[in-house]
Amino acid sequence: MNLETDAIEAALKARIVAIADTLGADASDLAPDELIPATGLIDSAGLLELIAWFEATYCFKIPVDELTIDNLGTLTSMAAYLRRRKGVA
Repeated sequence: MNLETDAIEAALKARIVAIADTLGADASDLAPDELIPATGLIDSAGLLELIAWFEATYCFKIPVDELTIDNLGTLTSMAAYLRRRKGVA
């Protein structure tokens, strides 16, 4: 498992693009610092799917109190959060 920031962001973006595609949206231009929920590219079910995938892919559980926009709002913040949780940041 590659925990480099660029690799995490690329994997997250690929997953978001796939989820958005099922909803008829194109997320290929999503920027690393763009607020994911505000884009409208994925709905609330898509956000839940993304979080479940994120936990499963990187083998960790996000505590409810850490499900925040600061930790999970952008590709950049999600990568930084994961790296902190894994002790590599």
